[in-house]
Amino acid sequence: MHSNFFYCCAAAVVVATMASSAALAQMGGMGGQGGMGGQGGMGRSSGMNQPHEEIPSTPAVDKPDAAATKAYTAGMKSLAKARDQEAVAANAPNEDKKNAALEKVNDAYGRALDQFTEALRNKGDMYDAWNKVGYIHLRLGAYGESVDDYNHALALKPDLLEAIEHRAEAYLAVDRLDDAKSAYMDLFNHSRPLADQLMPAMQRWLTDHRANSNGMRASDVDAFDKWLQERDGIAKQTAALPH
Repeated sequence: MHSNFFYCCAAAVVVATMASSAALAQMGGMGGQGGMGGQGGMGRSSGMNQPHEEIPSTPAVDKPDAAATKAYTAGMKSLAKARDQEAVAANAPNEDKKNAALEKVNDAYGRALDQFTEALRNKGDMYDAWNKVGYIHLRLGAYGESVDDYNHALALKPDLLEAIEHRAEAYLAVDRLDDAKSAYMDLFNHSRPLADQLMPAMQRWLTDHRANSNGMRASDVDAFDKWLQERDGIAKQTAALPH
């Protein structure tokens, strides 16, 4: 019930957020080109009339960066509040207190989503903001949006291993097993702790789909089970080797 609550609350925010982020990112690219052309034209004019005058460009560059940093910082505070309330919900002594905490979780994630989106409006290539938006969508159950967000983050910073792990969790949620396996192998070779973090998520996927196939073919579930057993065995063997 709570998962559905989160997903429904997130859906309205997701559509507006990602549409505006994409549009603003495109506008940012167009604005950058226009800005360069504008500066070039001003340079030629001032070169004719005031050859020694320099037109400062710092305010035009720094203003959106400062706004992005401010919004990102606010988003991190909201994200911390969401995680705190998740802990409260997990330890709540009764259902009423748990539900009250979960409402605060959702509110905090919603604020964080707005704030990170504001950061991206001002600086569309802020990979850490894309990373955080992806995480929020993952937590709210908006898995397709989460994959898209992490694709943005990883296009800007391909070695962001945390994003690879979380995107793999989103892959699992939408039954993209080959992509999840590829992510696991990438992490196994570059960050064993993150690979070990992903393994239980993959095993949960298997348990869930043994109970309810969710449209998956039994042969695909069996093949994934076999792959998991092999990888888990290899991980345990290599973990015992001296480093």
